[in-house]
Amino acid sequence: MPLSTVSADKSRFAWTKVLHHQPVLKGALLILLSELMFASMGASVKALSLSQLPSEVAVFFRNILGLLLVFPLLLNTGLKNFKTQVFHLHLMRASLGLGAMYCLFYALGHLPLADGMLLKMTTPIFMPLLAFLWLREKVSQQALWAIPVGFIGVILIIRPEGEVHWASIVGLLGGLLAASAKVTVRRLSHSEPTTRIVFYFAFIAALISALPLLLGSWQNPTGAQWQLIGLMALFGSIGQLLMTQGYSSAPVAQISPLTFFSVIFGATYGYLFWQEVLSVRFIGGALLIAMAGILAVQKEHGIT
Repeated sequence: MPLSTVSADKSRFAWTKVLHHQPVLKGALLILLSELMFASMGASVKALSLSQLPSEVAVFFRNILGLLLVFPLLLNTGLKNFKTQVFHLHLMRASLGLGAMYCLFYALGHLPLADGMLLKMTTPIFMPLLAFLWLREKVSQQALWAIPVGFIGVILIIRPEGEVHWASIVGLLGGLLAASAKVTVRRLSHSEPTTRIVFYFAFIAALISALPLLLGSWQNPTGAQWQLIGLMALFGSIGQLLMTQGYSSAPVAQISPLTFFSVIFGATYGYLFWQEVLSVRFIGGALLIAMAGILAVQKEHGIT
């Protein structure tokens, strides 16, 4: 065996060993990768919105294609392994996640990409409180301070000229719904494997998102739109898998601030594809929201 191959195998083994014994590091890496996927999905969604495809159609295809992508899990693990005793939690997670998806798609279609992604990043501000109310995970005094600090940042984002943009309000609501969905994932991970959580989300979300199309929201996609739909579904499904595994590996409060990297990824896409430039107002709001996210994961005497 060549020396380079042996060296590469040893390096992979070393990383695997580190991640096995450092669940927080493993969770952090998975969340970073998931946010890159979600930002890529956001860029695809924005491109679809600019091409005049209704958001209801985009959400439906995001979910139905996502279901098809995870369907092989049934073949690999067997139908009996998807039997669950907590279907009500799967239904709750899917409903909350789908609501957050509708809000995000709307905001991305009506705001600069970085703004839409940043409003989604209010999720870490909500998560510690939601985790305390439901899971009884500890909330520090700093986490309580994170709420007013974060919402001062939100005000800078949603009121640039003194008038509230409705798309910003919808984006903020999406952040709350996404936080609720992610805390539900944490609860589900106590008894459910990652593949089961992802499958039930895709299955239930696909069924619910078909309802608006029956009420007249359908529009046939063009060839270019089909390509964007495929990318959106691929990035979103990979992101869901990575996110679910990440929150199953480490406590919510310790790794949730890393979701702010989604803003960096989104701002990069916005600049490259649509020449969107960050304003001083946006940077100030982003810094405050990021500070709130950091406060939300601190204990009295250091990071949890």
